Amino acid sequence: MRNGKIDPGIFWPGLIVLSILLSSLVFVPNTEQTINSLLSFITFKFDWLFLLVTFSGFIFLLWLAFGPYGTIRFGGKEQKPEFSTFSWITMLFCAGIGSALIYWAIIEPLYYLNGPPFGLEPNTKEAAGWSIAYGFFHWGFSAWGIYAIPAVVLSYSLYNRKNYALRPSAACRGVLGDMVDGWVGKLIDITIMFGLIGGVGTTLGVNVPMISAVVGEIFGVSRSFWVDFGVIVIWTSLFGASAYLGLQKGIKILSDLNAVLALLLAVFILIVGPTSLILSNFSNSLGVMLQNFLQMSFGTDPFMQSGFPQNWTVFYWAWWFAYSVYMGIFVARISKGRTIKELIIAMVMWGSLGCFLFFAIFGTYVLDLDLNGIIPLSRMLQENNDTGVIVAMLNSLPMRSVLLPFFVVVSLIFQATTLDSAAYTLAAITTKREFGDEEPARWNRVLWSAVLGVLAIVLLAIGGLKVVQLSSVVVGVPVILVLVLFILSFMKWLKEETI
Repeated sequence: MRNGKIDPGIFWPGLIVLSILLSSLVFVPNTEQTINSLLSFITFKFDWLFLLVTFSGFIFLLWLAFGPYGTIRFGGKEQKPEFSTFSWITMLFCAGIGSALIYWAIIEPLYYLNGPPFGLEPNTKEAAGWSIAYGFFHWGFSAWGIYAIPAVVLSYSLYNRKNYALRPSAACRGVLGDMVDGWVGKLIDITIMFGLIGGVGTTLGVNVPMISAVVGEIFGVSRSFWVDFGVIVIWTSLFGASAYLGLQKGIKILSDLNAVLALLLAVFILIVGPTSLILSNFSNSLGVMLQNFLQMSFGTDPFMQSGFPQNWTVFYWAWWFAYSVYMGIFVARISKGRTIKELIIAMVMWGSLGCFLFFAIFGTYVLDLDLNGIIPLSRMLQENNDTGVIVAMLNSLPMRSVLLPFFVVVSLIFQATTLDSAAYTLAAITTKREFGDEEPARWNRVLWSAVLGVLAIVLLAIGGLKVVQLSSVVVGVPVILVLVLFILSFMKWLKEETI
């Protein structure tokens, strides 16, 4: 069933905010300089806030999963899951990651090799020992914990408290009461929409050039705006069709397919690459990350001021926060019948392990190419040729005539599984109310798919990636406040729960 009634108090302001965002790219003078200054101010002045909240949230989830409330089932004790465990996990994983995981699994370790933490000498094997470990950290337990908090609270709000609206404001009702039905609630919802759009724009800013570069390599043409445009049109058609078909017939099927294809790609590189080194480095990097987890979680480098924690960890946490409530809304929609413990383990454990797999395989392979002088990938990265790094890595593998098109297909589907979920979530937020298993109207889902496609085209045409990066970071601060309201409401509700 579909619910076609939009909430004009959220729908139209959401579109207006997006218009202002895009207009600022064109008409605001010295935009890039202003944005860089704001990014620096937020990441350096609020570094402690992002780090403390992220770690505290992770500890809260451990208590919640393994404490007395972990067995609470969303929808009641007799409620059966709506989706199989495999489809459920693939949907929540694909919705939260996208092909940005492939991009960063290749590029991020090289950045750490050239600019390592803790004052280590760049381009050394000691620096390489931290490269995959920090990738594990930024895409691991703490990061997925940021996603899991709103997912748990919104699932409980929807299925156990019967707040039949897939909106961030609904999960604040325990503290704010009827204020969530007025302008306060709408402000919360619009803020989250703004962060989601910024997060999606940041993701598209790295993924479109990556796929365009590989497409150009296949057809022997240089990457251009029109190649990017073609990629975006195909992408928008793919995730728009998935969002139109809905959860069961679209998003679920695309996520299942994506999980299988992405795993095949990773296993192929594991087999034809330095298998023993990859497996050994996986174990070593996991150990380094676990051994130094507290230092990585709290370190701000206040006296040396290298900027590493701010430029990487703080920015990542802000990015995950910007996406977090969107993920909570989507995961809540697909988690009926699951327990609190199941949901936390699925996200924090299985989500992290999925990311570890890609970083260990792709990251170790590129480090091996660079450190052994097979391909000068670090030099290419220093020349701002990140897409060239990816193409060179793929060309070093056997069966390139098959591998390159396969890589494009996997990347397209991988990102489409994130964008169709984002379009679905934006439609849900702008819909008045949802009851039971109803979904937002198809036209609403397709509209937001088109909006995200237009956003990508405009950003590429005028080079405005920094603006949406800024929106991710700026919205990260108020999202923290929203998550605090989530937790306070949730704890108030749990006190009324009979275990």
